[in-house]
Amino acid sequence: MVGTLTLAFFLQKRTTALSQGEPAIAPTNDTVKFIPKLMFGINADSFRIEHLKIRRNQFMSSILKERMVADSIIYSVVELSKGVIDLRGIKSGDNYTLFYSPEPEGDLNYLVYEPNKIDYVILDLKYPVGVEKGHKETDTLKISASGVIENSLWESMTELETNPELVFMMSEIFAWQVDFYHLQKGDRFRILYDRVNVDGKPFGISGIHAAWFEHAGEQFYAFKFDADSITGYFDEEGNSLRKQLLKTPLKFYRVTSRYRGQRLHPVQGRYKAHLGTDYAAPSGTPIRSVGDGVVTEATYTRNNGNYIKIRHNSVYTTQYLHMSGFAKGIRSGVSVRQGQTIGYIGTTGLATGPHVCYRFWVNGRQVDAQKQKLPPSEPIPEGLKEEFFLIRDSFKEKLDSIAIFQYDLATRESVPEFN
Repeated sequence: MVGTLTLAFFLQKRTTALSQGEPAIAPTNDTVKFIPKLMFGINADSFRIEHLKIRRNQFMSSILKERMVADSIIYSVVELSKGVIDLRGIKSGDNYTLFYSPEPEGDLNYLVYEPNKIDYVILDLKYPVGVEKGHKETDTLKISASGVIENSLWESMTELETNPELVFMMSEIFAWQVDFYHLQKGDRFRILYDRVNVDGKPFGISGIHAAWFEHAGEQFYAFKFDADSITGYFDEEGNSLRKQLLKTPLKFYRVTSRYRGQRLHPVQGRYKAHLGTDYAAPSGTPIRSVGDGVVTEATYTRNNGNYIKIRHNSVYTTQYLHMSGFAKGIRSGVSVRQGQTIGYIGTTGLATGPHVCYRFWVNGRQVDAQKQKLPPSEPIPEGLKEEFFLIRDSFKEKLDSIAIFQYDLATRESVPEFN
């Protein structure tokens, strides 16, 4: 490894200098032990170091050429990097560190590129040239948090100085139990989660162990369980918190066009993204809602024809285009049930034949419905319930013991840990 070899070399060099009478350290009867400062596994004490960020439209080759690195070395580094990192994909704003020989105008020995806060790649620019990928050490802290909703879950967790990722994870866990678009003032929550620190600073959330949410006076528990082929969040009795969505909006169909980045539009005659899946069926075939939800749009546009959009919860939304018409009673604001007929196959809008274009959103982003891997909605099997109940009891006791504070920004205390 580059870092290990470099460390061994400079320790040896430093020891030799001391034996020749270097006056930097006064002699004593005790054994002198030199402890180098390591950076990315490299002995930083032996280099002149420069910390920089990738500029816009800057390339790795240009960075190296500006530092007078020979073309042959640049070529070797690029070749060796294949399979380790794509040096053509460096991003503006990413950090990199340069290690020069200590003398003035010293040669560049190493360049360390950081594509994110954890990973790094060392480019060893001395013969023999080398490329090595490394990872910073991380610490995982078990954190407890609680709060009271004043306006939104986002604002409440911002006051707790938590990672925004935690808000999305909470909303996904309770997506079927709590309408996060209509939280009420006074709703409360408790969470037990793992926070990852890098260089002693918070980096991200690696997972939520358990959570409790009180919405409109109703309480909900969530316990993470991972055993055999079962993975997900379950309530106190071992029932999945997730309701299953139907895979398609039709009972009988054939797929005529899939979700893709570019396709030749059959009507407009130009290439454009197709952000849905087309299911063909005879005109008048019933179209069903893939899950419980609320109709947010039931209207007509020139391109979509008659279409319906349904918000199933704070995470999932679906849309159904080119209908010949809507089912009785379907309009914006009404609730629908899974499997309920909401409209009928047609050719309205930009359509060349009878079909429905089915579209799927996750957290406001359109995705390929056919590639979504939703966790199972089945309860925990009887054979695993005893194991689940042990986990449930342990985390429920911890959850119930968390005091809920209505934090004041001026007096907020640091986030506590739990065992």
